[in-house]
Order: sequence, then C-alpha cells, then structure tokens
Amino acid sequence: MRGSRRLAFTAAAAAFWLCVPAGAQQASKSTKGTKAAEAPAAAPGAAYAQRFAQLCAACHGANGRSDMPNTPVLAGQHSFYAITQLFLFREGRRANEAMSAVAKGMKDDDMRGFSDFIATLPPVPAPAPSTPPDAARMARGKALAQEHKCVFCHGADFSGGQQVPRIGGQREDYLKMTLQEFKSAKRVGYTMAMAEAVGRIPGEDLDTLAYYLARFPIPPVPPGPSGPSPTK
Repeated sequence: MRGSRRLAFTAAAAAFWLCVPAGAQQASKSTKGTKAAEAPAAAPGAAYAQRFAQLCAACHGANGRSDMPNTPVLAGQHSFYAITQLFLFREGRRANEAMSAVAKGMKDDDMRGFSDFIATLPPVPAPAPSTPPDAARMARGKALAQEHKCVFCHGADFSGGQQVPRIGGQREDYLKMTLQEFKSAKRVGYTMAMAEAVGRIPGEDLDTLAYYLARFPIPPVPPGPSGPSPTK
C-alpha cells in the first residue's frame, strides 16, 4: 500500500511539473531581474537537434528509428510522452542503466528541449521484411488489440497522443520486452493502466500483439517546414 501511495505521489508531482508551460517557468525565474533572463533564447531547436545527433543517435538512430536490439523507436513519439519518460529515468522510476546515466545530468530545460525535438521526428516505417507478414497472426493480433482495448488509449492507428506512446511500427523486440515487463511488474508506469491491461493476457498473446503492432502500417507524413505536430 505504501509503495502504491509513493508511486501515486510521484506521478502526481511529475504531472504537475510537466504541465507547467515553459513560459511560466521562465517567468518565475525572471523575478530576480537579471539581464540574462530577458535575453531571447538562440535557436533552441537547432541546438537540441545537434545534441540529439551527438548524444542519442548512436543508439536511437539519426532519424529516430533504432537498429539496436531492444532499443525503442523515437520517431513519431509525442513531446509529453518523451519528457515524462526522461523524468522517470532521471528520478529512478524507470530502470535502464544507459538512459538513467544520460537523464541524470539533464536539467528541466534539457528534458524539454530533447522532448520537443523528438516530437519533430516524423514516423519512420520499419524496413521492408524479407517475407510478408503471417496473415493469420496479424488477424489474431488485431483481434487481441480490440479485445483488450489497446485502441482505446493508443488510437485506432496506434499513433498515441500526449502522454500515450506511439506503438504502431515500434520494434517488435522492444514491444515484447516492454509488455512482459509490465506483466511481471518489473516496469511500473506512471499510472496502473498498462499493468492492469496486460496482467491477464497470456504471454503468447503478448508476443502476437507485439508481432502485429510492429508490422502495423505507418501512413506517410507529408513534409513540412516545422515538422509534424508534437501532440495529437
């Protein structure tokens, strides 16, 4: 019970902080009356694009689609989801040695800058498979997604939105790992929704869901000067 209360408190604190607009945060800092607080930021998007290339691309890919096993695709993810995950890594609420080491040194503005840049990365389809998807398994995966209401939170196209991740086109190995971690309670989300959803699903069905979602077609996103909208 105590652990549940601590988790709820942490999630509420994270949600409160994450919902504070960047302008309000800057306004609170400007009360000191310094000249630096009045100076405009110099192309923060370009700065974090460069920092992403230096710090993140080696594992997550220059375009946000990773080629490394069990490493998630960031392309097409939403800013609010990305910043929430960075916060959980920084605060030790998600366990991954590499990500925890990276996030530990991030300031609040860094987390916002990286997450806003990630939101500009358009969804990238998975490389064409050498063999076509198994039609029966895809049909079973679709039925499971409907039965267990995956579409209720993640959307009919599994593109997510706000704090809900895009799972359509995600790496299959990462999906399998994540679903199994939620089922075993190794991974604890900022709400109990995922643990409750997958807790009653047999392991083989989770593998079928991962198979289906990883092969879910991603519609092309038309290019634009400012990229896709960070939120749905």
